[in-house]
Amino acid sequence: MKVTVVTAAQSQAGHRSVIIECIMAKYLVTGAAGFIGSSLVRALLERGEQVRGIDNFSTGKRENLTEVLHRMDFREADILDLDAMHQACDGVDYVLHQAAIPSVPKSVIDPLGSNRANVDGTVNVLIAARDAKVKRVVYAASSSAYGDTPTLPKHEAMSPNPISPYAVAKLASELYMVSFYRCYGLETVCLRYFNIFGPRQDPSSPYSGVLAKFSMQMLRGEQPTIFGDGETSRDFTFIDNAVSANLLACVAPAAECAGRVFNCATGRRITLNETFAALKPLTGYKGAAKYGPERSGDIKHSLADITLAQKHLGYKVLVNFEDGLRRTVEWYKSQGQPVAV
Repeated sequence: MKVTVVTAAQSQAGHRSVIIECIMAKYLVTGAAGFIGSSLVRALLERGEQVRGIDNFSTGKRENLTEVLHRMDFREADILDLDAMHQACDGVDYVLHQAAIPSVPKSVIDPLGSNRANVDGTVNVLIAARDAKVKRVVYAASSSAYGDTPTLPKHEAMSPNPISPYAVAKLASELYMVSFYRCYGLETVCLRYFNIFGPRQDPSSPYSGVLAKFSMQMLRGEQPTIFGDGETSRDFTFIDNAVSANLLACVAPAAECAGRVFNCATGRRITLNETFAALKPLTGYKGAAKYGPERSGDIKHSLADITLAQKHLGYKVLVNFEDGLRRTVEWYKSQGQPVAV
């Protein structure tokens, strides 16, 4: 779709009109009903882009898209269905591949299911994108690929050392992304997410992110459980930063990003004890945390070097941890969650 804009100042008498032609792109978001996928859908629609989304609702929720469904082309489909993926990629310029089973603990329990969704599904997305001659695929990779190596911060040149089946699957998909660029010329960009959090993250699942779960529990006056001694640290990254990284990865010059992997984070780490302390005044929770044993497959510390994303994508941290945490808790409150007393 072509949109022609004539600037008012230039169309006045005595001045030659300046015509700016903007070509609207069509984006496919896989996992569109998920936490990150639905945030991407909203950002794209706000920019006036054409958006197609798919989700099988295995982890995504229809209510995440309720108020925007009429503005997009949504299809209930599974990325394991290659025919559905071919149809979804038809006429698309960019694919933002977010669909996954995003859970380390669940992958430990069900490694086969994790592999099907996170590897086989990704290969289907790539085949369909290649056949449809999509311009670029941006992939939601994971910082779990780095494993529990002691080196901090984590940088993209480090050798991967995945611990969990989930981490192995996400790394394998990264390698598929790179191989499709090298073998077929399909431009791909991998963004290694570091603990993304924010509004619409599901706090009810046993595999939910710690910030979503802690926020909801503490708003209800329930005691949260910290696994380990609480000194485990994460580079918690607010959703707006991840959305920005995806949009930048779509338009960055191919010479800067195609076939490459970039960290998507803030370059700062926060311990679970610090996180709990920061949440107390926001939620009104007065009690103490409960401590439990460390979970299998979890890493101790995570911190990103974001230099490459800044240099090649133009990435910037838009929202810091404190502001993101405040916005997140405010959103949960807006959903009818009472403040603890």
